[in-house]
Amino acid sequence: MSKTIELRNISKFFGSVIALKDISISVNSGEVLCLLGDNGAGKSTLIKTLAGVHQPNQGEMYLEGKKIFFNSPRDALDCGIATVYQDLALVPLMSVTRNFFMGREPVRGWGLFSCFDANFADRVAKEKMDEIGIKVRDPHQAVGTMSGGERQCLAIARAIYFGAKVLILDEPTAALGVKQSLMVLRFVARARTRGLAVILITHNVHHAFPVGDHFTLLNRGHSMGTYRKEEIDQNSLQTMMAGGKELQDLEVTIQEEKELQPAVP
Repeated sequence: MSKTIELRNISKFFGSVIALKDISISVNSGEVLCLLGDNGAGKSTLIKTLAGVHQPNQGEMYLEGKKIFFNSPRDALDCGIATVYQDLALVPLMSVTRNFFMGREPVRGWGLFSCFDANFADRVAKEKMDEIGIKVRDPHQAVGTMSGGERQCLAIARAIYFGAKVLILDEPTAALGVKQSLMVLRFVARARTRGLAVILITHNVHHAFPVGDHFTLLNRGHSMGTYRKEEIDQNSLQTMMAGGKELQDLEVTIQEEKELQPAVP
């Protein structure tokens, strides 16, 4: 199994604020790495660094063994690193086909006589959505009429079709119900079986544990460690994320306060 993406001692500063400090992660092809952490843990900064939005102040990044540096998100996309953000970058009033090929429209003809190849685009968009279990009756259907889970799957299918080697998913189930979340998680598992390196960012351990192979916990820009699935259980992950010692201290404090309360006659 080849190592696809690797970060070594990545640090990112915004003035005097330390957003990331000495973060090292790696993902092999055919694996899912789950980045876990509460709000403000540094998850978004890390994926934006991977996606070329931010440039690291320290550290190195490697793609398939070659050192890389991105000046822009386009550089990352050209190298096969595709990021699906929470807002999905979809236009609700545009069709499934138009959203699928937005910015990369297929054309037929040459020069001044070239035009959008609508038939090819419709066929590909429908086929790729069918492959992931989303039955699109009409590829001209407005994306705004689709469910949240279907839109997530559309954004992921689009990234895979255009040659992603590394697929980064930013809280894909955050605003979804149970059934729609399961739909997205099933597709994450399918992306892994296709040989992609997947980085799943979430604060929901119950969504991460079934599909993850490795789990990296972040807290205020620092890594709390990376664990293989066989090294840790779901309850331990949840406790570490929630701050196990802090929760125990809170429980003790609450019990002490109860004991100090006067008895009700």
